Amino acid sequence: MDSKKGGYEFYRDVLGSPKFIVAPMVDQSELAWRILARRYGSQLVYTPMISAKMFADSKHPQHRKDDMFDLTHGEEGGPLDRPLVVQFCANDPQALLTAAMAVQDRCDAVDINFGCPQDIARRGRYGSFLQDEWDLIYNLINILHKNLKVPVTAKFRIFPDVNKTVAYAQMMERAGAQILTCHGRIREQRGQNSGLADWAQIAAVKAAVKVPVFANGNILYHSDIARCLEVTKADGVMSAEGQLYNAALFAQTTPTSGEEAASGLHPPHADLALEYLDIVESLKTHTAMSAIKGHLFKLMRPGLLKELDLRDRLGKIGKGTTLNDIRDLVLEMKSRMERDANAATALESTIIDDPNLAGTKIVPHWLAQPYFRPLPTPEQIAAMEKKRERSKSHQGPAQLKEKPVGVAEASPTELHDSAEPQNGVSAEQPSGVPISNLGKRSAEESSVEVAVEDSIKKLKETPSLS
Repeated sequence: MDSKKGGYEFYRDVLGSPKFIVAPMVDQSELAWRILARRYGSQLVYTPMISAKMFADSKHPQHRKDDMFDLTHGEEGGPLDRPLVVQFCANDPQALLTAAMAVQDRCDAVDINFGCPQDIARRGRYGSFLQDEWDLIYNLINILHKNLKVPVTAKFRIFPDVNKTVAYAQMMERAGAQILTCHGRIREQRGQNSGLADWAQIAAVKAAVKVPVFANGNILYHSDIARCLEVTKADGVMSAEGQLYNAALFAQTTPTSGEEAASGLHPPHADLALEYLDIVESLKTHTAMSAIKGHLFKLMRPGLLKELDLRDRLGKIGKGTTLNDIRDLVLEMKSRMERDANAATALESTIIDDPNLAGTKIVPHWLAQPYFRPLPTPEQIAAMEKKRERSKSHQGPAQLKEKPVGVAEASPTELHDSAEPQNGVSAEQPSGVPISNLGKRSAEESSVEVAVEDSIKKLKETPSLS
């Protein structure tokens, strides 16, 4: 284990100093999508979150394990799939080690999910619902650090108190995490109530640790990347939903005249969909129909809002649907979008800054673009505020032993057979708020409490873009 590279040596020499990273996404960052992402500028990609308990279980059918990470065909973690980080969720260090050892020769690092805020993570006792079990988190990281041939990394959410967030990150670093991904939202910020990520908290984490830090949150446009790196000083930016709706989010294209060039940063969404289907067809590794369907709904969403018959056809895709059936649907979308593009005026075909909503752009409906969730109702905003207050009141001091020893003996709660949240979206539920940058705040305003309050205020003042 002494020859294993870590920290910046690992980040630089093994990963190639990636700046553009695709997040782990349940049923969405599968092999075919990872290959597509790399074609459009993504420099590091994570697998979907895998249940360590099920992957390590010798009684779990091999074909079900291959659906999580295919060890049979040699494509996952193969030449077209590197650099790669495999992510697990777990609450049992020994089961996690068993699962991680099975994939360590097929990846560059193993990541542990400490960020999932979904109810299934609460029931399964993993993700962000381990936030107050610091000894267990230490043991989960440390057992991989001491026993794997590849580095261990960790992805986590912030606390309302920036000082606690910093202490949390430093604990993970001491445990052996060689890269930290900080998602700048508290556990209660999810789904329609995701609000804004707090870049100031990410900056505080970056300043407090010696290992590379990836910033996660508020990356909707290519132009957000430079702002995020400037504010957070992070070593790279990670995107989940932003990259799902526009696979070219990380494309290496320089915008001209203050506009993001359609030729690179916002390609026709039907073309991206067809290229994705070509990759699916070329692989021996099975791609779940749910993944294909989810990708097409996201990629082609602007067109589907207008072509309702195609949306209905896509919604009816099921087990009996062939890849050719799906391709025919996408080709029809391509034809209709080309018709609209040819009929549009020069102004209608231009990507411009939205004068009515700072930080957003008006993008023609035939081009790939971010999606903004419908804004919360007053009742949902009130519930969000109540959850935030409850979270603050329940946060007692998390006492971390300086040198925790041993492995947690409590048998873990049975993890659900599928960690997939509704509609196949990321288990981390990234931002859908139509404000792409609120990273610059004074030091005294750096807590996520202020970010949430700012979000709520702006949500109340902003018209819905749905």
